[in-house]
Amino acid sequence: MSSKLLTFFILLSLVAIHHIPVVTCRQWCMAMPNASDEQLQANIDYACSNGVDCTQIQPGGVCYEPNTLYSHASYVMNAYYQSHGRIEDSCRFNRSACWVMVDPSYGSCVYYT
Repeated sequence: MSSKLLTFFILLSLVAIHHIPVVTCRQWCMAMPNASDEQLQANIDYACSNGVDCTQIQPGGVCYEPNTLYSHASYVMNAYYQSHGRIEDSCRFNRSACWVMVDPSYGSCVYYT
């Protein structure tokens, strides 16, 4: 193979590799849809008393609506999971949590990863 042809293939490869999208595995910790109201409230209480800023789920906060235990618990459970190293143990919540791979953010309410 000639050096010009080899150089062409190397340059073409570099251009092609540069445009390959990088796939990342982002995950969020959410409340299980079948979790009881008591468990959801316990999860909120636990996360909010262990370093999570829960002002976003308070009246006037960007994640207050919808005003449901499921929505509020999911937001703070994810915040706890993300702020505690994204390790499996930080998304257990007494087996009332699950991981999702689709961003649950909506409107101004951003679920961080």
